[in-house]
Amino acid sequence: MNKENIAGIKSRFFEDISNSQTEKSLYDVKVKYVGRNGELTKILKNLKNLPPEERKEIGPLANRARHEIEKAYEERKKELGERIDWEKEKIDVTLPGKKEEIGSLHPATLVYREIEKIFPLMGFEIVEGPELETDWYNFTSLNFPFDHPARDMQDTFWIKSDKKKLVLRTHTSPVQVRYMEKRKPPFRIIVPGRVFRNEATDAAHEHTLHQFEALVVGENINVGHFKYIAKLFFSAFFGKKVDIRLRPSFFPFTEPSFEFDISCTVCAGKGCPSCKNGGWLEIGGAGMVNQNVFVSAGYPRNRYQGFAWGFGIERLAMMKYKIDDIRWFESGDLRFIKQF
Repeated sequence: MNKENIAGIKSRFFEDISNSQTEKSLYDVKVKYVGRNGELTKILKNLKNLPPEERKEIGPLANRARHEIEKAYEERKKELGERIDWEKEKIDVTLPGKKEEIGSLHPATLVYREIEKIFPLMGFEIVEGPELETDWYNFTSLNFPFDHPARDMQDTFWIKSDKKKLVLRTHTSPVQVRYMEKRKPPFRIIVPGRVFRNEATDAAHEHTLHQFEALVVGENINVGHFKYIAKLFFSAFFGKKVDIRLRPSFFPFTEPSFEFDISCTVCAGKGCPSCKNGGWLEIGGAGMVNQNVFVSAGYPRNRYQGFAWGFGIERLAMMKYKIDDIRWFESGDLRFIKQF
């Protein structure tokens, strides 16, 4: 080890950094000479093994060389950082701009959010439940007979299971019993969610859709309460006065049961092509909760009264946004979604 070794290291270092054209290659040069196992680092580590006289001569030279190398490295690094590749930076102002893609909400989501904004203002709690249900919650607890057609494979998606008879829920009504098992009246809840029907699809029917359900239970709840709340909601949702009409119907979990219509939002009930000149638009079903459902939830028979009502969220979105085919909602077609 002598002065010529140190001079040679410095010479090779300056030659290597002058040939370095990127910060990565420059850093590799630094590591080569002053890294943990670099050429100059090895000399500095071996100073302790030199005779005292030689150590006094070589030590200062090696340390001075290290400082020069580190200083030269920083200067070269700064120089490379300031260099501009004009070829890469060149801009062709005649090229069309790149349009920034901005997402948009699905129309079903827009209706969801509108519903969840209106009902809490009327004192309702938002509740959710599982999409994979047991036969008990989806049918039996809701007063469906064991031979009801809705239990057939043609109407539902049954899931193979070794433990329980499971089904993809056909409505959001199972949440009614799940909620009532844990809470006592009075209460007001809404249950928005996805449901599944094993049926052929067309412009008005889909195998996967979203549903809204409301449940109000107390000691003196009646049909008048339902009509009032429904009228308040639809008037707020459509931003105009809306009337409610009830027609007798049948559902296993309500007695009496109704189909409910709203006055046409296009012609205000006067009659137009949208309502087939009848002045009314069919929305969904409703009724007073059957006492058998209360018993399934653990309530005493005839102690409480309540109403339940629901409708398809896609149906409401189709009315509000003038969508003519329900299959668009599950299509995943961005051309459809970007309109909203």
